[in-house]
Amino acid sequence: MTSQRQTQKGALSPASPKTSPKTSSKAASKRRDSIADELRRQRQRVELFAEVTLKIRQSLQLKEILRATVTEVQRILQADRVLIYQVLPDGTGKPISEAVLPAYPEILGMEFPEEVFPKEYQQLYAQGRVRAIADVRDPAAGLAECLVEFIEQFDIRAKLIVPILQNLNSPQINASIPENQLWGLLIAHQCSQPRRWDDFELELMQQLADQISIALAQAQLLGHLEELVEMRTAELREANHSLQQEINDRMQAEFALRQSEEQLRLITNALPVLIAYVDDQQRYRFNNQAYADWLGQPPSQICGCHLQTVWGEDCYHRMSPYVEEALSGRAVVYETEIKIKTGAIRSVNVTYIPHLDEQQTVKGFFALTSDISERKAIERMKDEFISVVSHELRTPLTSLHSALKILTTGRLGTLSTDGQQMLEIADENTDRLVRLVNNVLDLQRIESGEVRMEKQSCNAADLMIQAIESMQPMAQQHEVILSNHPVDILIWADSDYIVQALTNLLSNAIKFSAPGDTVWLSVEYTDSAQSAKSSGARSVIPAARRKGRKSAKSQPIPAEVLFQVRDQGQGIPADKLESIFERFQQVDSSDSRRKGGTGLGLTICRKIIEQHEGRIWAESKLGEGSTFFFTVPALQQR
Repeated sequence: MTSQRQTQKGALSPASPKTSPKTSSKAASKRRDSIADELRRQRQRVELFAEVTLKIRQSLQLKEILRATVTEVQRILQADRVLIYQVLPDGTGKPISEAVLPAYPEILGMEFPEEVFPKEYQQLYAQGRVRAIADVRDPAAGLAECLVEFIEQFDIRAKLIVPILQNLNSPQINASIPENQLWGLLIAHQCSQPRRWDDFELELMQQLADQISIALAQAQLLGHLEELVEMRTAELREANHSLQQEINDRMQAEFALRQSEEQLRLITNALPVLIAYVDDQQRYRFNNQAYADWLGQPPSQICGCHLQTVWGEDCYHRMSPYVEEALSGRAVVYETEIKIKTGAIRSVNVTYIPHLDEQQTVKGFFALTSDISERKAIERMKDEFISVVSHELRTPLTSLHSALKILTTGRLGTLSTDGQQMLEIADENTDRLVRLVNNVLDLQRIESGEVRMEKQSCNAADLMIQAIESMQPMAQQHEVILSNHPVDILIWADSDYIVQALTNLLSNAIKFSAPGDTVWLSVEYTDSAQSAKSSGARSVIPAARRKGRKSAKSQPIPAEVLFQVRDQGQGIPADKLESIFERFQQVDSSDSRRKGGTGLGLTICRKIIEQHEGRIWAESKLGEGSTFFFTVPALQQR
């Protein structure tokens, strides 16, 4: 069809020369061969481009990528020189990779001043401009004469310039570097003669420039990753060093702890007492060897066991309240009895010391149990001896005291002044002996459990009046004024023993008061929490005192009633406020003897109040006087 149209077209044109079929066939064949050669050449170039691209993508070394790029581009384009020119931040630049034929001078490594590549050129190339100059001497190329002279020294007749833009078509690696920043140029030179660059060659150079941009991004990413790896390696090395140091420290701490535990176990195993640590779940975590000696259970067998498993249900039932108190954060001391492996019963003193962490949370408690069987046996022997001796002394002393009383009345005759004085001394000492014996017997009966408090509803005012009336003669003898502030308050107590406690306290206050001083007796309501705090802190907030008897029916009845006996005596030192409630403990023994004290009155008071589930304590200031407090349960009315 084509040849027919051409023939027709030639026939219609009178000026067209006649061409033979043979000549036309040769021309067509030549054109086909030329097209085939061009397609083959383009396919070869595409394959070479693909090969270069693959090499670029497979390599992570930037220098190797650039060297391979210029070498392959020179081979594909059949150019005399191919180079990569890097633009430096200050506007200067230098070739960093080059492939050139031996007949032409090398440019690699030369540094070019800023004037060779001015800023306006940089801006144009940064915007993606591509320059294809077929002949540098052609005025249409637009090159300045000085620039033509400069490039001719390198035998450059034609050149193709493509910009290399950093981060082009690739993710931004460093936020401090803007996108499409000009990094350099990919340049091809023809030195032997002028050369017209075709579109395929321009496209090839642009695509290779893009691949170099990707390689730059990869190199930058690799450098960033290497920095991260180096930083992370340093961090891991430091962490490993810290961890190793921590391991060493922990091993040393564990070694020191084992040594300390071994020393502690050696020390505790040598002690004849039970020493243990119990956690907040009431399970043993440490025991000394004494547990094996007493209970027949080695520490390894007891460790981790519950208290009830070790001691049995009955013994655990007795100790359970004290365990709960220790786990609430309070130290506990109590006495009980335990059965040892031989079946014998031993009296023991038990101390629980809470273990608190930094947040004051109870983690467990330390338990110390000591055998007091011998002490208890001695105390029982002593009590029995005192009881026997006191009973044996009471009858003759009573008779002697009665006889001396009769003699002092003068009914059996009068004595001389010296004789009368000696008789009064004998009567006074006999009276003191009688009171001592009576006090010893009372104390022994209370401690032995022979005394049973007959508690009932009592009016505190009546008990106070009864105590004041019984002590009034003694007060008059010492010229001391008794001030009573009774209040109608119902208490749950044994009236006789409460009166005895009040008279003992009043007797002490009178004996240690100077003539003309006043001793006050008062009572008031208090709650158990306030009185417990007061007894521990040695301070009481007194209520407003009222003169005469007043009814308290309109007041709500709290848990306890507080009695107070206050004097204006010499006072008690602070370090004696606890010990004065022990047996035969006196502030000044010589003064107490002179005043007729036995050293048992306060002990008896304490025993009486404890039997009433109350508390007793004292406050004092030297030279200003003392105040004794005790509490008893109030009668809960409904």
